Amino acid sequence: MGGRLTFVQGNEACVEAALYAGLDFFAGYPITPSTEIAELMSVRLPLKGGRFMQMEDEIASICAIIGASLTGKKVLTATSGPGFSLMQEGLGFAIMAEIPCVIVDVQRGGPSTGLPTKVSQGDVNQARWGVHGDHSIIALTASNHQDVFAITVEAFNFSETYRTPVILLFDEVIGHMRERLEIPAPGEIPLVERLKTSVREGVDYHPYLPREDGRLPMSDFGGVHRYNVTGLFHDMWGFPSDNPRVVHELLRHLVDKIEGHVVELTRYKEYFVDDAEILLISYGASARSALHVVVDRRKRGERIGLLELQTIWPFPAALVREKSKNARYVVVVEMNMGQLLQSVKEAVERPERVFLSNRVDGVLITPEDIRNILRLIQGKGV
Repeated sequence: MGGRLTFVQGNEACVEAALYAGLDFFAGYPITPSTEIAELMSVRLPLKGGRFMQMEDEIASICAIIGASLTGKKVLTATSGPGFSLMQEGLGFAIMAEIPCVIVDVQRGGPSTGLPTKVSQGDVNQARWGVHGDHSIIALTASNHQDVFAITVEAFNFSETYRTPVILLFDEVIGHMRERLEIPAPGEIPLVERLKTSVREGVDYHPYLPREDGRLPMSDFGGVHRYNVTGLFHDMWGFPSDNPRVVHELLRHLVDKIEGHVVELTRYKEYFVDDAEILLISYGASARSALHVVVDRRKRGERIGLLELQTIWPFPAALVREKSKNARYVVVVEMNMGQLLQSVKEAVERPERVFLSNRVDGVLITPEDIRNILRLIQGKGV
């Protein structure tokens, strides 16, 4: 591949990917289990000509990256559950004002300060519904470091393409475990750069007027064009408006630009799905244990498969429905009380045949935990 090999934590793989994607500015506040991202950024980013700022809290962190993004920079912040909670208002502003940015949430046990050093996948629904009001969001995840690298680069590409915040939902196990990473050579993974407006200085510029392909060209704030940015509903010039037509059209645009591109946004991996009578659906570190079960039981002749989701939001309902249509039953494997379970049930043809295998005690779900649920289901003759 022409890249270089290294042995790193998942948090370090995320840093490497962000730098590869062209990160210009990082602002953050240290919080377990994401702190290594900020620590490494403080050294690596300035060496590449970027800017690192440790902020006073997570509210300031997301506000700082929003400001930097408006000036034309690729930006990132990293946090965990409690900090992610504090970022929700800023996240909503970035959604409304259509500001590209990437937010990493390395999940830990919650609510509140919870289990700072233990694993969880409890922020899945917060990523989707933490911001008030109707909206859509892109949230991605990965189960190994090579995929962490790839999906982080994707996050920056999606953010620039759709002019929207993108959330990376990793978990403590992925953030802190170490494994091999091959960093691709420059140019090996295509990068999406900021789409700049072609409107000349002195000509009326409409910051919120989409092109025919739906993309919104941007002008660096503080540059040659003067325009307004607000969290209020606004017209194509960026000025506040409560006109029902303007409000309706803007809200439809904010949702449709994401929900209308689910296929393009969906990233996933599948193992032995085609003939699977038992289909496991999982993501993040949980998918590693699920894959172990699948490989082990396949050796015994059992028809079991795994659908590993890397795009969590927008939820790929059509994909889940298609991949599960021939399965006798589906088991969702996750480390929470079933936050993705309901979305899976709504997607499949027979929701009564969808079951949950989970842990919520700060311990990585094990293959044996999954096997216990499979025995229970099979023992009941479902």
